[in-house]
Amino acid sequence: MENKRIIQVEEKVPFKLLVPLSIQHMFAMFGASVLVPFIFGINPAVVLFMNGLGTLLFAVITKGKAPAYLGSSFAFLAPAGIVISQWGYSYALGGFVVVGFCGCILALIIYKFGSSWIDVVLPPAAMGPVVALIGLELAGTAASTAGLKDEVIDPKNMIVFLVTLLVAVLGSVVFRGFLSVIPILIAIIAGYVTALALGMVSFAEVTAAPLFALPNFCTPKFKLEAIVIILPVLLVIASEHIGHQIVTSKIVGKDLLKDPGLHRSLFADNFSTMISGLIGSVPTTTYGENIGVMAMTKVYSVSVICGAAVISIICSFIGKMTTLISTIPGPVIGGISFLLYGMIGASGIRIMVDAQVDYSKSRNQAMTAVVFVTGLSGISVQFGSVQLTGMVLACVVGMIMGLTFFVLDKLKLTNDRDD
Repeated sequence: MENKRIIQVEEKVPFKLLVPLSIQHMFAMFGASVLVPFIFGINPAVVLFMNGLGTLLFAVITKGKAPAYLGSSFAFLAPAGIVISQWGYSYALGGFVVVGFCGCILALIIYKFGSSWIDVVLPPAAMGPVVALIGLELAGTAASTAGLKDEVIDPKNMIVFLVTLLVAVLGSVVFRGFLSVIPILIAIIAGYVTALALGMVSFAEVTAAPLFALPNFCTPKFKLEAIVIILPVLLVIASEHIGHQIVTSKIVGKDLLKDPGLHRSLFADNFSTMISGLIGSVPTTTYGENIGVMAMTKVYSVSVICGAAVISIICSFIGKMTTLISTIPGPVIGGISFLLYGMIGASGIRIMVDAQVDYSKSRNQAMTAVVFVTGLSGISVQFGSVQLTGMVLACVVGMIMGLTFFVLDKLKLTNDRDD
């Protein structure tokens, strides 16, 4: 692929290339598209549908100038998990709708005032550990899903877990070309085949499922306590989106923050999340896997991204396929989660490295330290029936510290401010 010319954002791709390149994009996103609904305990059909629809909406709103495939967001896992355990999935959907709506308002604010204020509210020294906590606080969930925290560990679970994890890890290091884009998918297949060989998979549900079926749409319910628990994730996904647009701009050689504009791409991202909550799907965001595919193939065409979106929507209506996906055993998902959650933690550290956070400054040391400990300590803050804990509480603490240091700087009371 290195010998092929760059296919730019606005270029059309011949059909004979469009189909395989589109399938490649969908495969690259397949891990997230399956894993998030599995953790939430829902059928992946509606998620595949919304990932495709959200991507098409994104292309329309950004005038076809910003290539991005929208996938299931990991940032919502922990707070949504709390809401689901207390009130049910419908109330988590209500939280998704409100986050998406507020994100659209945030896009309008950025259109009016720019985005530099985000670094004041949640600077890199706080944003890095907050993003890292998205993965780190879910580490125990990965082990539980794999069955590794049972009182008596089933040897079959351990075998499937290790096969899945080893294929994912080694694949990400040694696979080349097209295979290097889909190590997660290959690991899921390897783990699934191993589980099948060990007699851990039943096809009874797949046999009974219809060939074609409507995605499992459902409606949200709204509860203030649930909304407050999920809402702080907004700043995290906004900062993540800005980072993705900056990286994509470097890859395609165009400043996407100016044209089509950050306000458009952020609005599209959050509008899709709002629609997701209204129809029963999980929040959608731009994804690093999609950026990686473009960097490797040098194909930046929005037509390819839209092709992948259409394929995803078609797959959501194939009942036997989505039922087959739901039969993936826990040890397979646990093995993939073991790697992915750690990678999310590493991406948080990368934010601090890329931003060149100066830890000779006391404020940065204090901010990172307090945010990490707040998120990992297990402490919670209760406001009536609202409980803030983990990454959400750490995000709130980081915002308070960022604003406090900003005010102290303005009053010239800090000893490490830049002249």
